[in-house]
Amino acid sequence: MRYDRHITIPEIGIQGQQKLLDARILMIGAGGLGCAALQYLAAAGVGTIGIIDGDLIDESNLQRQILYATDDIGKQKVDVAKERLCALNPDLTVDVYAEYFTAENAQSIVTQYDIVIDGTDNFSTRYLVNDVCVKCYKPFIYGAVHKFQGQVSVFNFENGPTYRCLFPQPVQQGQIPNCTDLGVLGVLPGIIGSFQAAEAIKLILRIGQPLSGKLKVLDLLTNTEQIIEFTPNQEEVMKAREMSLSKSNSDANCSTVKGVNANEMMSWIENRIEINFLDVREPHETPKLQHSNVICMPLGQLPNLHSQIPSNRSLVVVCQHGIRSQQAIEFLLTQKFPNNLINLEGGMAAFSAIEFTT
Repeated sequence: MRYDRHITIPEIGIQGQQKLLDARILMIGAGGLGCAALQYLAAAGVGTIGIIDGDLIDESNLQRQILYATDDIGKQKVDVAKERLCALNPDLTVDVYAEYFTAENAQSIVTQYDIVIDGTDNFSTRYLVNDVCVKCYKPFIYGAVHKFQGQVSVFNFENGPTYRCLFPQPVQQGQIPNCTDLGVLGVLPGIIGSFQAAEAIKLILRIGQPLSGKLKVLDLLTNTEQIIEFTPNQEEVMKAREMSLSKSNSDANCSTVKGVNANEMMSWIENRIEINFLDVREPHETPKLQHSNVICMPLGQLPNLHSQIPSNRSLVVVCQHGIRSQQAIEFLLTQKFPNNLINLEGGMAAFSAIEFTT
């Protein structure tokens, strides 16, 4: 009875529903895209769903990440997502990875699944997703959102084009809009995530025309839609196949700025290493960094106030996700600030996840 409306569709039927039950899908990121895609995949009866995300639930997520509620703030996203999905459909097996998708864990996780869905929000991780899927011969379904516009496509499906075929040149880090100014209409990730779920179901059932070699672009503000077609670039395919996964991230990062991950920074603090911190977030953003040597200076104020930043120690620059901090470092270098600047990779979202679990 649960799947009756599927089974009555000739293109699905009982055999198709069994294919969904047998399928294994990995969702990378349990944010706005993931929340929508995961709910529809669970309701559709996809038998095994993996979710990887190291983030904790923040109040600012609730505007669009509809798996979560106010009482969930501060909890691990993957744990809450699993609880809600299993409540929706107890037939599921939900595997969760409360960690970030990295070059170190990518291949061991991706090999366990048939299809990968990309719900990430940064370029370096998308190149990593692409490259590991090419190496493992797994299709992946791409989605991205910005303000009122969203994109969706299917990469690496049956020798079809890859993400690098469409975007061969990584975006320079300083050209990426910062995470405060970016903004997204709350319903948009729901729409794009639903498209991603639909593409995944089509791939499992081998029905219809998947968006392989096609980029669907939607603009909710103007109610317009366009399809951009593209073809495989064998040079880019081989580049992804032969490149080490650690190079995938650095290749997309296009930066020589020194970085520190959340674990390393936690170790520095615990061992009382003498460092200063520059927090370039807005005053309302949380969590706050608990340390005696923190300078709070929003990115927009940096051009006027940067001379007040002490340069007697190494300076770790932080923001929420590591984007504004990168921009701050690039600006400070143009102002001849001493070359002892360090970017907190993944920002306070990554650090708070480490702090929460220790």
